[in-house]
Amino acid sequence: MLRVVQSPIDPAFVQNPYPFYDRLRQAGDLVWWEDYAMPCAVSYAAVHALFRDRRFGREVPPEQAVTPPAYLKPFYDVEAHSMLELEPPRHTRLRGLVLRAFTSRRIKALAPEIAALAHARIDQFPVNQPFDLLPAYCQPIPVIVIARLLGVPDEMADQLLRWSNAMVAMYQAGRSHETEVRAAKAATEFTTFLRDYIDRRRAKPADDLITHLIAAEEHGKKLSTEELITTCILLLNAGHEATVHTLGNGVKTLLNHAITISTETADLTCEEILRFDPPLHMFTRYAYEEVDAFGHTFRRGDQVALLLAAANRDPAQWEDPNQFNPTRAITQNTSFGGGLHFCVGAPLARLEMQIALPILFDRCPSLSIAEPPVFADSYHFHGLERLMVTTA
Repeated sequence: MLRVVQSPIDPAFVQNPYPFYDRLRQAGDLVWWEDYAMPCAVSYAAVHALFRDRRFGREVPPEQAVTPPAYLKPFYDVEAHSMLELEPPRHTRLRGLVLRAFTSRRIKALAPEIAALAHARIDQFPVNQPFDLLPAYCQPIPVIVIARLLGVPDEMADQLLRWSNAMVAMYQAGRSHETEVRAAKAATEFTTFLRDYIDRRRAKPADDLITHLIAAEEHGKKLSTEELITTCILLLNAGHEATVHTLGNGVKTLLNHAITISTETADLTCEEILRFDPPLHMFTRYAYEEVDAFGHTFRRGDQVALLLAAANRDPAQWEDPNQFNPTRAITQNTSFGGGLHFCVGAPLARLEMQIALPILFDRCPSLSIAEPPVFADSYHFHGLERLMVTTA
């Protein structure tokens, strides 16, 4: 197995990791990434297969569980109930309860609100001067939508975003002690807010996701308060983080290629955006038994990193994969994961993209990039730090 060294916080890598991925794929399905001290699946075949192999999973094997320092307890108390970090049977129960509330009908009903919100944000764009499209458009739409879905007031959106950003930073390369302290503080405040909000919804139900999550029941079992809190945090963190990045990356890509997007072309174009420059580049799994896969023997407890963005540009799966082609026939990409951990929020993310991007390009036909876009140093996420544009 090829062993490679590549710092995930190297500025050149942060701005363009794709040449590195191209080099890895040439070495086979798996390579050893020294900086992460684990093998990485880099081909589409390997990533697709490992996502679905039940001999691998997200939950830490019990014998490898480590007690976190006391100051991080608030963060890991939340993580302990996250279906993203669990395996069956608990994952099955939590996901089933969430899907009973997070229905396709409820998601589709958000379309008019997403459109109205997009138009309202565009109405506030600065005139005849460059501005950052991320806080002006790409960030508020997903955050406000998920807040409304949960039943949280719009005016809480900025605070939710701050809590979310602080917690999500725990998954980024190069996290520091300060990162951990901020994440623990955010988890404490977020939990306190949601506990009070859930209590109010129990006393006075409404037509929102929190109320429906409270009512959701499977085989006589409901979500505990701790599970409700974690599920709401997960839906917000995962539900906005990826969509913000995808909207920003999508606008950048479309403008760089002088391509527009309309309602009629949105399905194909949005799938190509997700394939070409996804918001999440790495997902890890633990082996639960000895497994021989793709020429490597995994022992119980070994980790493997699935490099989604590398898989999405595998020439064995797509013709000219490094070319952005908005008319490309849809072939399943890995951007939303796979297997039983496939992203619950994928339908909502797609809907937001398919509505917000065509409206933006229709309302702003002269939209252009005002200065070179900069990607944030936030691997394994891949999103812009700023996207300066002008509508003149």
